[in-house]
Amino acid sequence: MASSSLSWSRLARPALKECSRAFRLPGRQLPALSRPLVAEPSSASRQAWRGLSSSGSSLRAAAAAVTDVEQPEAAAAPPPAAAPQLRDVVEVLRSRGLLQDVTSPQLGPASTQEQLLAYCGFDPTAESLHLGNLLGIIVLAWFQRCGHVPVALLGGATGRVGDPSGKSAERPVLSEELIERNVRGIERTLHTLLQPPPGSNLPEPLVLNNLDWFGGMGLLTFLREIGKYARVGTMLAKESVRKRMESETGISYTEFTYQLLQGYDFVHMRREYGVRVQVGGSDQWGNILAGTDLMRRMMGGPEEAPEGAPAEASSNGSSDGAVPAAADGSESGSGAGEQAYGLTFPLLLKADGTKFGKSESGALWLNGDMLSPYQFYQFLFKTADADVIKFLRMLTFLPLEEIDALDAAMQSPGYVANTAQRRLAEEVTRFVHGEEGLQQAIKATEALAPGAATKLDADLLEAIAGDAPSAALPRDQLVGAGLADVMVAVGMQPSKAAVRRMIKGGGVCVNNEKVDDELAVLQESDLIDGRLVLIAAGKKNKMLVRVAA
Repeated sequence: MASSSLSWSRLARPALKECSRAFRLPGRQLPALSRPLVAEPSSASRQAWRGLSSSGSSLRAAAAAVTDVEQPEAAAAPPPAAAPQLRDVVEVLRSRGLLQDVTSPQLGPASTQEQLLAYCGFDPTAESLHLGNLLGIIVLAWFQRCGHVPVALLGGATGRVGDPSGKSAERPVLSEELIERNVRGIERTLHTLLQPPPGSNLPEPLVLNNLDWFGGMGLLTFLREIGKYARVGTMLAKESVRKRMESETGISYTEFTYQLLQGYDFVHMRREYGVRVQVGGSDQWGNILAGTDLMRRMMGGPEEAPEGAPAEASSNGSSDGAVPAAADGSESGSGAGEQAYGLTFPLLLKADGTKFGKSESGALWLNGDMLSPYQFYQFLFKTADADVIKFLRMLTFLPLEEIDALDAAMQSPGYVANTAQRRLAEEVTRFVHGEEGLQQAIKATEALAPGAATKLDADLLEAIAGDAPSAALPRDQLVGAGLADVMVAVGMQPSKAAVRRMIKGGGVCVNNEKVDDELAVLQESDLIDGRLVLIAAGKKNKMLVRVAA
């Protein structure tokens, strides 16, 4: 009788859920938080995704099923390709230095037996992600390369609250328009970087936005359906909360509830899509534990640990004052007893303990319109010898054997300086900016090399503008002016006599072409795109001169 009653309850639950929604008290909603143009996938679509976690079927098969449900008039999809071979993703991440903590040692074996959906969240605090965010993308890409489905979650809702983790003060509140702009920019980046290589048969990424489930949720609904399961003592025990409470500024209620929002993200995606793994940086360990704890309370699972019992340790023995108990997902539709997991990766730190990814001009952005591929390449190329092998393991997909060979070569007498750095810069730039961006970066690097003869164009000059000194002169002081006069005017040489001596010695170039005439005059044809000219005095002293607006 008990088993039949349980079966009936599972069958009846969807209908009861719909009835409860029909009679639910509507909360006060903010129109600005709605996303009418981008609706959350239909329940039929979610069911197709959810089947991945329990059946192990390939993402392409699920995508075909989604297409059939949403567009019944479309032609039948071709037979799905064979599912990629599953690999132990935990062991892979550990070998690359990308594993900090994991809530259960069973994640490794589970990843070899069934296809998992793993997610990482990205809050829209800027229009572009930066090098620190790249680690989360790379971890998702490793899940993908091990045969699992990468799920990138845009924090359209949580970005409006702000994560207190690692922050000494509350984040500034962004406008609705700015947040939506940032969401669009980050969404493009995630789709691009997680797109599997053509013909690889790797799973396609799933990109979601938590504003789709939080945007229409009223306060009363949040308190009744989510807040009732939260325990304030557990929330206060989080290190990120404790630090802020001990600071002069304290912590607002808004940021205090962030961990609850992030925790419910995991619950919602577990129920609707079958997502069973959350990954994040080591500073997210407390939030991840909050998610597994909330899932256990809302969806059932192992009994709560007795009050005062020590927190369950992670893979390296660390804890954050919470029990990372696994939820069995009895209401998820993906099968009772299926464990949910949390995993963190270390922050990207240099050998001296400082963060890697900050340039003199600020963050190392991934969007090419905020930081050129050349500048991105150059930053990586300047990596110290003490860090380059570590970053090759963490930031590239090169085989470990090849990285070990580079490490051994660096200790050899015949090693060519910066060979490992060049490989790091090439691999990461290619992953972020594509082959075209890499070639632009290499060409720009060659153009600024001492004695370079690279043929220049406007795009190339704009790419190197950040690394070459620049000046601006009115057009009438460039076109028809003596080269010696121009070089003195922009401060490249102290006098026209010094310029003439350099020309006589073969040390002056215009746009990488040597000048032989001591009385040379700049012509309109010397201005690339009618506005730029690169002048060199010696091998290293170069100046980009622009026509003043």
